[in-house]
Amino acid sequence: MTAAVTPSADKLRQFIAQELARVSPASAGVVVTALRSYLRFRAFEGDPVEHLLPVIVSPAHWRLAPLPQTLSRADVERLLDAFPPGLPSRLRSYAIVRCVVDLGLRTHEVSSLALDDIDWAAGTLRIVKSKSRRVDLMPLPPATGRAIAEYLRMERPPTLNRQVFVRHVAPVDEPVGPDVVRNTVRNAYRRCGLPYTRVHILRHTMASRLLDTGGTLKEVADVLRHRQLDTSLIYAKVDLNRLGAVVMPWPGSPA
Repeated sequence: MTAAVTPSADKLRQFIAQELARVSPASAGVVVTALRSYLRFRAFEGDPVEHLLPVIVSPAHWRLAPLPQTLSRADVERLLDAFPPGLPSRLRSYAIVRCVVDLGLRTHEVSSLALDDIDWAAGTLRIVKSKSRRVDLMPLPPATGRAIAEYLRMERPPTLNRQVFVRHVAPVDEPVGPDVVRNTVRNAYRRCGLPYTRVHILRHTMASRLLDTGGTLKEVADVLRHRQLDTSLIYAKVDLNRLGAVVMPWPGSPA
């Protein structure tokens, strides 16, 4: 058996830098953990590698470090205008996108939305979480309600299924799944020329819009149905109005 080659400290640093440059911060932690485990195994086998262990340091990965990606108001308008006449399942697609844009619903929440969850007289929408059995009651914006009602009256095929959004091809008695919701949003991005694929950007956008109009982080947490307020702290970074009120002048700059 050929003996394993022991790299120098400089070679190991170069290798680590090369590997970490091509992965995300979260994956970088996995890389360094694997390297440490390998060197400890080599040391257990009797190889002189203990001096290399201090070379492997954990990469910095601060929680909530990146800025949440959001759409501008103009981009949101472009997205909502991306449903031209003649588009297959146009009314269903438009209603689905309005649910995400106006209510910040997750893909599985849109696909599981039932007719019994909508109180048209009160103008409310009920979100039921199957695992925790938690029920959230949300106001139904008029534009969202009109989009859903138009779909129900003019495009939804006859079916006994109680889900709002159902398949338009056989079997029509089946509701759409989260994949249909994701593809609906992605296709709308593509039609209006927006370079995005993630549906979650629209939840970020809703949170940013709420803060712009004077909302608080607690209200963001309530609307997005975060179980813990800490989850909403990332949106403090895009609350430019309040950040501008507390920012300190840069040393040496005019007051």
